[in-house]
Amino acid sequence: MKVVFRCPPELEALLPKPIPAREGLPEWLKAMPQTAEEPDLGFEVRTVKLCPPFVDAMGSGFLIPLAADIEVAGGRFSWNWDLPPSSLGETTRAPLSFHYPGQAAGAPFHEPDRAILKFNNFWTIELPEDYALLVLHPVNREELPFRSLTGLVDADLYTDACIQFPARWTDPGFEGTLARGTPIAQCIPIRRESLELAFETIEGPRAEAFREVQAALAAEPGVYRKRFRAKRR
Repeated sequence: MKVVFRCPPELEALLPKPIPAREGLPEWLKAMPQTAEEPDLGFEVRTVKLCPPFVDAMGSGFLIPLAADIEVAGGRFSWNWDLPPSSLGETTRAPLSFHYPGQAAGAPFHEPDRAILKFNNFWTIELPEDYALLVLHPVNREELPFRSLTGLVDADLYTDACIQFPARWTDPGFEGTLARGTPIAQCIPIRRESLELAFETIEGPRAEAFREVQAALAAEPGVYRKRFRAKRR
């Protein structure tokens, strides 16, 4: 699938580029052990590093990087980002803005005294026809001091404006630099089509296959990875 990113010409050399999510797996995942001692059991168990669905979800789609360093101190956000004049007229030049608290009124995450951040993105995104873009907080990235909100954008049609990424700041004790290049959103293209839900009982050949797979899963580790995991492109 071809995904086309475009940015203002004067920013091309200044912006970090989106990357395939599989190339942006966090260091903690790379460093974590494959097994760990479980005191309640008295033996080692496999960690999520060996769970293909966990890792494959983190490696799906692409990551949008933060455009510039943002300094966080005393609950204030600031940046020093010197940009050339815009060739496209009046467009935002800040890597960060916000939504008013009232815009989330009634939502479970509404906080009347706290704004919702908006990470500004300077790339337009074009998907093939009939595909939309599912926008998520970077999957399983609980160490980030924010939580990006989920959205679905028809990025086969909305191709000539930048998608922005609202987020809740979840770590009020964070002090320091939120670094340029930090993933602010994970984007997964999905085909726009209706679902047909079908319900059946497990009988006949399906029952035999069910019992065989259950027995294999109980007999040895890695069955899903060896037999059922699709090759990643």
